[in-house]
Amino acid sequence: MRVIFLPDLPTFILCFVLWAILQLGVSRLCLLLPLRFFGPENVLFREYKFERGGTFYERVFHVRAWKNYLPDAGMVWNKNGFRKKRLASLKPDHLELFLLESGRAELTHWLAILPFWVFGFFTPPSVIWMMLVYALAVNMPCIIAQRYNRPRVRRLLGLMRG
Repeated sequence: MRVIFLPDLPTFILCFVLWAILQLGVSRLCLLLPLRFFGPENVLFREYKFERGGTFYERVFHVRAWKNYLPDAGMVWNKNGFRKKRLASLKPDHLELFLLESGRAELTHWLAILPFWVFGFFTPPSVIWMMLVYALAVNMPCIIAQRYNRPRVRRLLGLMRG
C-alpha cells in the first residue's frame, strides 16, 4: 500500500539506491551467520532427488552455458573473501569450504528476493510486480548456479575420499 508519494525522478532513484542497500544488507547479514549453518546437509542446501546431481539444472536451464558470466561477489565485504566462480584448489579442505560458502551464497540470493514488497510503500502497485521480476531475474541465476555446483563438488569430494 503506497503511503509515500514522491515525484517520479526521486522515486526512480530511490528504487536503485534501496535495492543496493537491501542487497548489500542481506549479504552482510549472511556473512554474520556461522559457517556451520550452511552445511550441505541443512534442509535448505541439501540435494533433492529431482536435481539429479545437478543435471536437472543443466538439462532445464543450460547452466553451463552461462554460469561463468555471473558476477562473484564473494569479496564485496572482505578482500580475502571466498571466490566461488572457479575452484582455486582441489584440496578437500577447500572443497568443503566451497560447499559451505555456496550455501551462504544461495541463502543470500534467496533472502535478496524477499524485500521486493518494500517498494510498494512508495511506488504504484504495478511497480511491485516489476520489482519481483527484477529480484527473480537477478537472483535466480545465482541460486541455480549454486544448486548446480554443490552436488558436483560433493561428488568430487566423495571420489577423493574413496
